[in-house]
Amino acid sequence: MTYYLKIYDTVFGLPENWNSVVGNHNIMLSEEYFNVLENSSPCNMKCFFMGFFLEDELIGGALFQYLNFEDHRIFRNKKEDFKVKNLIVKWFVKDIMILGNNMLTGQNGFYFDFSKITVENAAVLLENAVRKMQNEIRKTSFVIFKDYQLSFASSFQNKSYRNYFTFSVQPNMMMKVRENWNSFEDYTNDLTKKYRTRIRSARNKIAGIEKRELHSSDIQANGPDIYDLYRNVAENAPFNTFFLSENHFEKMKENLKDKFKMYGYFSGEKLIGFYTIILNNKDILPYFLGYDEDCQKEKQLYMNMLTDMIEFAIDEKKSKIIFGRTALEIKSTVGAEPVEIFGLFRHNNFFINSVMKNIVPSVTPKTKWIQRRPFK
Repeated sequence: MTYYLKIYDTVFGLPENWNSVVGNHNIMLSEEYFNVLENSSPCNMKCFFMGFFLEDELIGGALFQYLNFEDHRIFRNKKEDFKVKNLIVKWFVKDIMILGNNMLTGQNGFYFDFSKITVENAAVLLENAVRKMQNEIRKTSFVIFKDYQLSFASSFQNKSYRNYFTFSVQPNMMMKVRENWNSFEDYTNDLTKKYRTRIRSARNKIAGIEKRELHSSDIQANGPDIYDLYRNVAENAPFNTFFLSENHFEKMKENLKDKFKMYGYFSGEKLIGFYTIILNNKDILPYFLGYDEDCQKEKQLYMNMLTDMIEFAIDEKKSKIIFGRTALEIKSTVGAEPVEIFGLFRHNNFFINSVMKNIVPSVTPKTKWIQRRPFK
């Protein structure tokens, strides 16, 4: 059997059957989402797509993202230790290539038809793809395989990966929608009194705030306010590797259509917050959000966004919400549970790579948190 790899720098060049083989299994690897990346990537990001072929048959695909940090400050906190971390990044990691999607949490970097290839051969092809990208597109200081669950991470044990290190940062918070939940009330009835009371209190505080779905025309009309609210949250995050382009949400709706949802919260005619979700077959992927900080505290906007996502998942008969790796404790209060995810990394300088195993843990974000268990 002969495998063949092909790099694409534009969606226009993808095989006609890309979605039927790859994209339909994960919307984050679809032509529609790749169109979003091609037309509204962050200014320090460049995306490429990889096709995997068995003879002439497409059997899989992958997403690669190049990120440049020369003009981007990753650690946003003004504390002295964050300044040191930014200096370390400048010294050792000026740019990176990611096999995966740095814009959301989860195993969204590749898909294979495993009826046509073994997991072991797929792992070998992924490393071949990395070498091909580094040789033919651009060699970066750092290479990362992003966000793999333990079941697949164990496949990266062959000799092709002897120069890589495994790392785990924050867990991915996931919530399964129980079969007995036919309404939001069914969900709250499964909570202990303490957490049920907390959710009701948050919902009472948002009284008088209008929530409505934002369609394409609404996203365009409220574009500047949406972006300001997004930047308000993104600028205050302690760790940030990119900022979305101003037209990103508009392009998401234009390309993903009903599979991308945006909901806004209005005080009178003023937009004070929003959240977005992606419908990925039976899963819901919370995407980016934004809010006015004062309104968030007063109205508990974030808690209401989380519970509104849960209500949507129940009403739409979805199986799972993949909440991601931020705000771990508050997500656990609504029922999300941590799932450990792993990555691989290596530095292209042999001598630096030998010490990266000790450096990376010192600069990667870790948050101390208490897992809450809200169900009876």
